[in-house]
Amino acid sequence: MRVERSFAFVDLSGFTALTAQRGDEPAVTLLSSFRAILREVCSRRGVRIAKWLGDGAMLVSVDATALLAALLEMEHAMRTLNFELRARSGATQGEVILHEGDDYIGHPVNVAARLCDVAPDDEIYVTTEIAEERPAWATVSEPFEIEVKGFVDPLEVVSLGFKALGTEAQACPICGIPLTPEVAFSKAVDAVGLPVLFCAESCQETWERRPRVRGDGQGSLRSPLMGF
Repeated sequence: MRVERSFAFVDLSGFTALTAQRGDEPAVTLLSSFRAILREVCSRRGVRIAKWLGDGAMLVSVDATALLAALLEMEHAMRTLNFELRARSGATQGEVILHEGDDYIGHPVNVAARLCDVAPDDEIYVTTEIAEERPAWATVSEPFEIEVKGFVDPLEVVSLGFKALGTEAQACPICGIPLTPEVAFSKAVDAVGLPVLFCAESCQETWERRPRVRGDGQGSLRSPLMGF
């Protein structure tokens, strides 16, 4: 069966060297933390982790915007947490064969995998087609061509990143991605009347389902300042 999907491959750079230097146990601990970050991000944004690939992963989504947002949030989360290693990613979209219900075969899968292979640390290489589906708070570089093993012709790609928003940016309360009203997906007002900006519908829904402090006086006096 042929289906239209968006694909990304993610690789944790430097993992093999870290294993050689420190041994298996510390490396596995770090890998578990990386997987926890990616699992939380993808779960909230509706992106499927199709398979784990050692120190990397293959991601699949019916929503290209959600997939690109997940890659950017993963990068942002790793920087915020001062994660010891960095990741690189490649993404594209297109029609593939869904094989035996859980595997995807086709040119787009190969392209995404190769882009991940050639991307530098902390870089997200995406094809120009899927780049058009990026969230409003993301930006891309000028297109450039790269030679990729196994492909006759060079691939035209761009590097995906965050827009420079200046000092007026406000963090999404769920994922921490910097936003301004102009690039936010949606807006709300917290318990004390302050504006809240969201990067995506999934983050707004998570915020709206958050536990609330009951109105019987329980909870800290700081609760209103936390948006409860």
